[in-house]
Amino acid sequence: MNDPNVSIVIIDDNPASLELLSTALDTAGLQIFTATDPEQGLETVFRVHPQIVLTDLMMPGITGMDVLDRIVAFDPAIDVILISAHGTPESAVEAIRRGAADFLSKPLPLASLRERMSRLIEEARRRSRGSALENQIFETARFEGMVGRSPALLELSARIRRIAPHYRTVLISGATGTGKDLAARAIHNLSPVSKGHFVVLNCSAVVETLFESELFGHVRGSFTGANQDKMGLFEFADKGTLFLDEIGDMPLATQAKLLRTLQNQEVLRVGSLTPRKVNVRVIAATNRDLRVAVANKEFREDLFYRLSMIELRTPPLAERKEDLPLLIRFFVEKFSQQFQKDVRGLTQRAQIVLARHSWPGNIRELENAIGHGCMMMAGDMIDVQDLPECLMTQQRHGQPAESGSTAGENDGSFESHERQLVADALARANGNQSEAARLLRIGRDALRYKMKKHGLEGPRDKALAATAD
Repeated sequence: MNDPNVSIVIIDDNPASLELLSTALDTAGLQIFTATDPEQGLETVFRVHPQIVLTDLMMPGITGMDVLDRIVAFDPAIDVILISAHGTPESAVEAIRRGAADFLSKPLPLASLRERMSRLIEEARRRSRGSALENQIFETARFEGMVGRSPALLELSARIRRIAPHYRTVLISGATGTGKDLAARAIHNLSPVSKGHFVVLNCSAVVETLFESELFGHVRGSFTGANQDKMGLFEFADKGTLFLDEIGDMPLATQAKLLRTLQNQEVLRVGSLTPRKVNVRVIAATNRDLRVAVANKEFREDLFYRLSMIELRTPPLAERKEDLPLLIRFFVEKFSQQFQKDVRGLTQRAQIVLARHSWPGNIRELENAIGHGCMMMAGDMIDVQDLPECLMTQQRHGQPAESGSTAGENDGSFESHERQLVADALARANGNQSEAARLLRIGRDALRYKMKKHGLEGPRDKALAATAD
């Protein structure tokens, strides 16, 4: 894979310094844009969206600090390096506190500048390669509305492809929110009757006395209120697919007539003596264990065996946690369009909260959580406070720790994860609090509070904090 191009914008009101910097940094794969006017430089940043910005501190009109603030507000992921001939330790600390990646003093040793820039450029290229790979994976991780690359989902997708051309009846079992409706629609879309109707009936939402009329239709005068003939869903789904969701809630009397319809491929409208031929494929779904329902005489055994000639199971989200990042991205894109908001993703600490949740409501619960976050967010990233309160409440009360963790390392609570996240960010930043805050996408004051809260302050941290104050 070729290294992706990296863009850098250099802003300096001194043309000689600008030429020196652009010449010193000129290398293959690096696009360099220059500006002597800071306003023009900012316009270039907003237009080009570079990975790195190098700006002088002291400039007429707009200072380098102002440039830094506006770039951080635009995109905190851009690495901003300030340079100055009159820099002080105080101004360096202030720049880092406000989000700068580095602060360099003039005159600049070119070898040192190239070394520092080389590290930033390579990091930018790593991010670009990672982003391109994520995009490729995301594009190949969709199957008929279902998103994921986990073994459980790949197995389900493979079985759907195999049975779709041949099935007459299918039973889909799985917990609520696992996507049984998506699996049913995928079977229909890949079947020979894909151009026909895909008709849905939620059995748990139908009044028992109207079940037969809904499924098979009725003739005028067959019961009180039957003022005209009505076509049932079986007839409407002729040469297509009828999806019976939550079939475990179907009354026993209706189950008997459904079995007869499946066997004979004909329906008898309520009040009629003349059967009508239909050609319908039936997909049934349930979150109940129908074998237990059969044993308890709550579901007909003959209908169960008729439906379950082919049986699929949609896996719960807990069995496909590796699909979580792909599903999060899918729902972020969905709600970005729905709410017309520019949502760039989730902060690392928000991702930790979602990764540690047990997801009893499965994909539907995740969808609701991301939708809530997209609606509540104030910036362009979903943070912890944007997530539903129930997620935070459950984690504060302590969910079981994952296997392999110890109480001292990670007790499963949100506080322990937050401490580990802050510690990891500080380690990656080699103790640089401003860099750690940028990695976590929180303010430096918030980082210092969390360091103190979790006992992560060392002598160096306290000294730097005192200098910043």
